[in-house]
Amino acid sequence: MDGVLDLESRLTGNNHGSLKLWLRMLSCTTLIETEIRSRLRQEFGITLPRFDLMAQLDRHPEGLRMGELSRRMMVTSANVTGIVNLLEQEGLVVREAVPGDGRAFSISLSPAGRRAFRRMAARHEGWIIELMSGLGEDERTALMTLLSTMKRGLGGPDKPQNQET
Repeated sequence: MDGVLDLESRLTGNNHGSLKLWLRMLSCTTLIETEIRSRLRQEFGITLPRFDLMAQLDRHPEGLRMGELSRRMMVTSANVTGIVNLLEQEGLVVREAVPGDGRAFSISLSPAGRRAFRRMAARHEGWIIELMSGLGEDERTALMTLLSTMKRGLGGPDKPQNQET
């Protein structure tokens, strides 16, 4: 995790508490994301965006249209197309024309893609558990409650999450 700019180091005593909290959350997110990116690359030779796309498809075995993938991943259609093209070349996803819509394609994991993703997802979950191990069960629960409250206040959808995942 070396080399990650600590955003909090820019703060002074005059900064508002909300700014300090935002930068602390951003710093933690950046540190975790950097470590996950590195581990995915080292262990599986895959990027985080490719992993994320496969995760979306794993949740929707019936497949998703390209536009829906773009919306769910909050990236441009061009980005999704590039990722899908690479995964398709590797035999990890299948692209099928949507009946009745000559321009639309549905993307789904191939059987090999599903097996590969399940292996990666199991390791990913273990890494997240490891990276969060500095917090006790009560602390994780309290943090989840506080962040859920914050998310609702920001107008984001917030469904109760399964504490196991």
